[in-house]
Amino acid sequence: MIINKDTLIFCSFAREAGNTGCTFFNDAFERRGINAIYKSFSIYNIHDAIQAAITLKFKGFAITMPFKIEALNYIADMDETVECIGATNTVINTNGILKAYNTDYKAARVMLQRYYNMPLVILGDGGYAAAVRYAAVTNNTLYSVITRKNWSEIADIRDSVIYNCTPVADINIHESNAFIDCLITSETGKELAKMQAEYQLELYLQAIENK
Repeated sequence: MIINKDTLIFCSFAREAGNTGCTFFNDAFERRGINAIYKSFSIYNIHDAIQAAITLKFKGFAITMPFKIEALNYIADMDETVECIGATNTVINTNGILKAYNTDYKAARVMLQRYYNMPLVILGDGGYAAAVRYAAVTNNTLYSVITRKNWSEIADIRDSVIYNCTPVADINIHESNAFIDCLITSETGKELAKMQAEYQLELYLQAIENK
């Protein structure tokens, strides 16, 4: 593909940029013959990043931890699910008007359906955890939450699903539990990332069609 003045730009804003999204979306655009590129950016100020996306007319962008809640301060329009969750991970830019979506909860909902008959314990209280809580509610799954304040209680959990929504790695849990880890370095993290990216791609393709 030759990049030119008509090439649409999609991106991700993260504290530390990775290559997973670049590989997934650029491959998807190339397979479909779409004149678009995807680039990940490391940032420290989500407000400035969003303003840059508007100024440079990026068609859409992803938002990762720890900016998923704060980003909504700078986005006027949002999907109904984002209003319920209070966090976003996907934004579409339509002629300078931004609309926030959340595909994290969709992937989390699919993952949780595998354990519908087990108690759920959610680790963390950030933007990703909010999406997982909403996924649990839509699955009619009861859950409890562990944060830094009661982190030591993890050692007492038995026969439950523990869903790590924090950047903490190598969490020790009892062998009777199932463990879902959002970290991209884990097996479940890779699966969750792929699922939510597929939902993001649907939004990006729709945005391209409606340009």
